[in-house]
Amino acid sequence: MIKKVVLYSIMCIIITFCSAGSRNPDNTCKNIPIMEVNMGQTEFTTIGGGCFWCMEAVFERLKGVLHVTSGYAGGYTENPGYKDVCTGNTGHAEVIQIAYDPGIISFKDILVIFFKAHDPTTVNRQGADVGTQYRSIILYHTKEQKEIAENYINERNKSGLFTNDIVTEIKPLVHFYQAEEYHQNYFKKHPDQAYCRIVITPKLEKLDLVE
Repeated sequence: MIKKVVLYSIMCIIITFCSAGSRNPDNTCKNIPIMEVNMGQTEFTTIGGGCFWCMEAVFERLKGVLHVTSGYAGGYTENPGYKDVCTGNTGHAEVIQIAYDPGIISFKDILVIFFKAHDPTTVNRQGADVGTQYRSIILYHTKEQKEIAENYINERNKSGLFTNDIVTEIKPLVHFYQAEEYHQNYFKKHPDQAYCRIVITPKLEKLDLVE
């Protein structure tokens, strides 16, 4: 609303100085149509494909992604912590919640990278990370995201791109629990840590996302 008021005021000034002959008698800008300008917007999606350190490092490098938060979702335990989720008994997966500008990157664009960044055909496992907390999962925020995800997976399965069928779980997001602070921006903070060098850096190189 504020942006529209500002835009309206700017148009009033322009019309006042550049179109004096068409002004109203009282010098106001009555009945002047407001131009709808896309000032940018934010949408969210929540996905998991193994360790959230990896996914976070991948998606925070994409143009149009505004912010990435590591956390837990998809389970039934309230307010879980990292130690709880690691037991595999909470039902939660390690996920990232992505805030993005759909005018720059679409939800389908995000899915394309998501399925390149992990193996969606392995059940409860990504490499050496094993457990339900590492499962492939898409937690949709809208019905549109659900439909896009389902259609995309069907297309990929029919394409024969993967030897085995995609096992990615698709379910609505109920609760997202932000992970502990030390998990946030982990790769940026610890690029030389062993897991980062052995697992994350090669993944970024494969996706051509090394900065």
